[in-house]
Amino acid sequence: MAEEVRTVERASKEAFERLAREHLPRLYSVARRLTDEGAEDLVQECLLRAYRAFGSLSAPEAGGAWMQAILVNAFRDRLRKESRAVKEVAVEEVDEFSLYRTIAEEDPFPYSDSLHVDFLRAFGKEDVRAVLKRLPDIYRAPLVLRYMQGFATKEIARMLDAPLGTILARLHRGRKLFERELWAYASETGLLEKEVAP
Repeated sequence: MAEEVRTVERASKEAFERLAREHLPRLYSVARRLTDEGAEDLVQECLLRAYRAFGSLSAPEAGGAWMQAILVNAFRDRLRKESRAVKEVAVEEVDEFSLYRTIAEEDPFPYSDSLHVDFLRAFGKEDVRAVLKRLPDIYRAPLVLRYMQGFATKEIARMLDAPLGTILARLHRGRKLFERELWAYASETGLLEKEVAP
């Protein structure tokens, strides 16, 4: 009987290792988008929780989504611990800025017929990641889950254990903050100067 238990435990451990190896790159990618630092710690916490709960995974084909949910839960728990000092941004502070209006007024591409598209094309993946890292976690997480991971707003509310209205407000403020930081990043890094036509 003891040998049978060891065989089952060994098979279970091997199955978990296969699942973890298969989904590790995706988990790390999501973790890097969710948090500006500590992505490795977040993934380790996710793997530890997943290993402990591996017996509860009834459908192996759902393993990727299951592990991603555990990752988001670990992130949510981290946010709760840090929430005593969370910096929320006032609506008025972000609603005053309009990326569309700023681009039109500043005209960074004077020879362009598609000014706004040219502005957005100036940003590479690393630039977008750098801008995302500037946002507070409470705004970054809903943006990443909605626009990069494709979750529905109701799912995000459930995942982050927050009311739907709160998530909608954070998405709105997050988008406005993201636009403001896009402009600031482009100005600070000289991204616009590099792209101006002669």
